Amino acid sequence: MLKRILSISGKSGLYELISQGKNMLIVESLKEKKRIPAYSHEKIISLADIAIFADEGEVPLKTVLSSIKKKENGAKATLDPKSDNKALREYFASILPDFDREKVYPTDIKKIISWYNLLIESGKDVFTEESEEKAAEQKTEEAKV
Repeated sequence: MLKRILSISGKSGLYELISQGKNMLIVESLKEKKRIPAYSHEKIISLADIAIFADEGEVPLKTVLSSIKKKENGAKATLDPKSDNKALREYFASILPDFDREKVYPTDIKKIISWYNLLIESGKDVFTEESEEKAAEQKTEEAKV
């Protein structure tokens, strides 16, 4: 689920929530598969809580990631996140045509593409409805055992 995937300010990459302690979370890096503590004083945000500014309100990150997946047929993004700003904006416009060009910066687009690639590489296809249903079913099966 996208709720369990976290971005931690000051740390690169994405992390999956493993467990909760009294004053910290135990998270696992999606890239290195290394578990570390994340403390309450760090800025931690769930990807499920992120939205992208659009001309008519906000679009959930899950919708944007699903659009990238559809465009790329489930593969990694064809655009390098380090591309120039014009290429980034053109690519993002093909995914979300009505994104707010004044509020969504090229750095935001780079981050979204990097996150998408990291999720695909790690096998965390957590941004489609089907994958959320499968994850819920799997948890139910694990609870029965």
